[in-house]
Amino acid sequence: MVWFGQLVSLVGTAMSGFALTLWAYRTTGAATALSMVAFFNFAPILLVSPIAGVLVDRWNRKWTMALSDLAAAVGTTVILVLLLTGRLRLWHLYVVGAFTAAFQSFQWPAYSAAISTMVPKSQYQRASGMIAMAENGSGVIAPILAASLIGVLGFGRIWIVFAIDLLTFVIALTTLAAAAIPSPPRPAPAEAQSLARQSVFGFRYIWEHRPLFDLQMMFFVSNLLASLCITILPALVLARTGNNSTALGIVQSASAIGGLVGGAALAAWGGPKRKVNGVLLGMICSSLFGTVVIGLGRSLPVWAVGGFMTMAVIPVLNG
Repeated sequence: MVWFGQLVSLVGTAMSGFALTLWAYRTTGAATALSMVAFFNFAPILLVSPIAGVLVDRWNRKWTMALSDLAAAVGTTVILVLLLTGRLRLWHLYVVGAFTAAFQSFQWPAYSAAISTMVPKSQYQRASGMIAMAENGSGVIAPILAASLIGVLGFGRIWIVFAIDLLTFVIALTTLAAAAIPSPPRPAPAEAQSLARQSVFGFRYIWEHRPLFDLQMMFFVSNLLASLCITILPALVLARTGNNSTALGIVQSASAIGGLVGGAALAAWGGPKRKVNGVLLGMICSSLFGTVVIGLGRSLPVWAVGGFMTMAVIPVLNG
């Protein structure tokens, strides 16, 4: 039930993200605008995450997830009102993005921690595959649906996409309220630590376990470089196709289909027994397809194939 509610919510969120990408690029014609929107959607997560995990362990996980969804709904409502009144400006996206990102810092820790209490440890990789299917399944539907709506109704009625997003939040909140999500027992007062000490504990633990630290640093570098490509991809496609929103939708949907296939395979297979091989092979393959094929490509079919192959291995890597 929780998985279904989050899937519906992800579809709405992805539709809004697609629409905002088009709006920002059409308004400015600059890739810098897309980079700044991405920055303000990510920076708060970096700042808040160290304490988010600690607070999630202390709070009710169901209501933490609901609060995050509600904050995202508030942000979408603000964008919708500004759009309908003709007052939407680029800096509004920065402010709203930072606001929703701060709350999203709690969403993923609460979601992943809740799943760990709802399924046995032996099924974690399959659960990870289901999450990848939800994320990428929404990525298949959302760009095509948003591009089709904008294409049929015209760019002037882009606000309809945000109205649909608000409806999906209602569905997500309803399923969360109906689902039973266990919370771990709270530590006794004698065992409880201060917020600062608990926040530092995670860093200290990783630093003391050097193989884990090395793995984290490898992911850090890999994600940093991948983010450069992900941020610039919409501008690359739009610039080379004459601002064709359908072309961008096809590339993003093809990528999501690859992620959906990879997630389904992981859910059925369970992943490699020697997990580090899946991590390393996944990094190599995603880098080759993501940077070489897409980067050197000059046509829609090449970008679509590159996106599909890149995202097909990501669920195995993350799982």
